[in-house]
Amino acid sequence: MSSATVSPAAAPAQPDSPRRTRLGDALRRHPTAIFGGTVLVLMALIAILAPWLGTTDPLALSPIRRLRPPGEQWWFGTDMLGRDVYSRVVYGTRVSLSVGLAVAILSSIIGLAIGLVTGFVRWADAIVMRIMDGLMSIPSVLLAIALIALTEASLQNVIIAITITEIPRVVRLVRSLVLTLREQPYVEAAVASGTRLHRILLKHILPNTMAPLLVQATYICASAMITEAILSFIGAGTPPNIPSWGNVMAEARSLFQIAGYLIFFPGLFLSLTVLAVNLLGDGMRDALDPRLARRM
Repeated sequence: MSSATVSPAAAPAQPDSPRRTRLGDALRRHPTAIFGGTVLVLMALIAILAPWLGTTDPLALSPIRRLRPPGEQWWFGTDMLGRDVYSRVVYGTRVSLSVGLAVAILSSIIGLAIGLVTGFVRWADAIVMRIMDGLMSIPSVLLAIALIALTEASLQNVIIAITITEIPRVVRLVRSLVLTLREQPYVEAAVASGTRLHRILLKHILPNTMAPLLVQATYICASAMITEAILSFIGAGTPPNIPSWGNVMAEARSLFQIAGYLIFFPGLFLSLTVLAVNLLGDGMRDALDPRLARRM
């Protein structure tokens, strides 16, 4: 009698982590978050492929074709100097996304470091938070204008100025999280056992601040893009030789009644991008917040 071949038992499937499961459930129940993520991916592709998507040089002047309406040849029309609005809007995607991402990353990293320290060190908290309160008492646009006025107009200086205006919000968020986490039994046990401060912050505090900080970063990204457009619109942002959505709208404000398309298209791209970031942030908040996840 031939012995039957016994197939090896299939390895049990590894269960997904609770956070990944919540994220997947939230995205399925929030189609708007999927829409926001899709729009952001499209905008990122437009920014990356701008040299191939643009029909002409966004800085090329041609007075003979000035103020041409949108049509088959000029999809978004031309401006008062004959520049292709479509190419300028496409290249402007690079500026807005670069500013939004850079400000979100820089302000989150700096604000996280300051917030972790101020939440655990009493004497530093009293000093740093008064500075943060002073910065937050000044409207962000006015503070950014004042900071840019101290330097020359450039994209890097615009990013630095907007980052400084966003850092206090991150610091306050992280500090409040740290003050709450300090009262947790595992943190009190680590303090009582003589664990060094940097190990407590990195091992027990930092991992529990990442989810709220990630959600906050999405809102900072959207706010930074709006602030950059405002600064460029009033002439205090990126230089005129850099095609940004704010610059395109600023140059067309005197022609709005006769050539509304000059403001419509860059404004539409800006609105869609900011809306997409906010929708994605709402979905991430619902997915990463356990209290909201239990209500879903």
